[in-house]
Amino acid sequence: MKFSIQKLKMAGSEPLTFEDYVDISEVEEMNNDIRKINPVFVKGYATMQGDEVSFHFSIDGTMVLPCARTLVDVNFPFHVDALEVFSTSPYYTEEDESEIHPVSGEILDLTPYIKENVLLEVPFRVFSDDKEVQENALTEGEGWEFTSEKKTTDKVDPRLQKLQSLLDDNDQKENQ
Repeated sequence: MKFSIQKLKMAGSEPLTFEDYVDISEVEEMNNDIRKINPVFVKGYATMQGDEVSFHFSIDGTMVLPCARTLVDVNFPFHVDALEVFSTSPYYTEEDESEIHPVSGEILDLTPYIKENVLLEVPFRVFSDDKEVQENALTEGEGWEFTSEKKTTDKVDPRLQKLQSLLDDNDQKENQ
């Protein structure tokens, strides 16, 4: 999604509106959990004031992530509201530690900032809601077992069985 600085200047004080689908499938190749992402819908407006260009936009889309429990594909819809500020001033450099991005040349490319905002939206983990997947998921294996609050029972570890019998004896003595 590219914008001409000249076109932004010609808009004057009126905001320049835009909306389009943007293909950011390159994020699938990066070292993250995104398995697939369809083109995202970007809608917003840009305003220019002096040497600063402000982009207010929203990003809507769906990414496919692995389920944290079963590793099956999970569709994760997302919505991001973003604000990116750019400076066309020749005196402004990337070394400044503010959130204002320098623009070099006559074309401003918003696509890397769209990718960045989408990557920031990737959740830590997602779970599949599909009942069939949950029923067929492994619940135990060699040396491990999945337990949940629903499945927990008052099973006593065999190594602590002797201790449990002592506690039961003490309870009986107190009740007498």
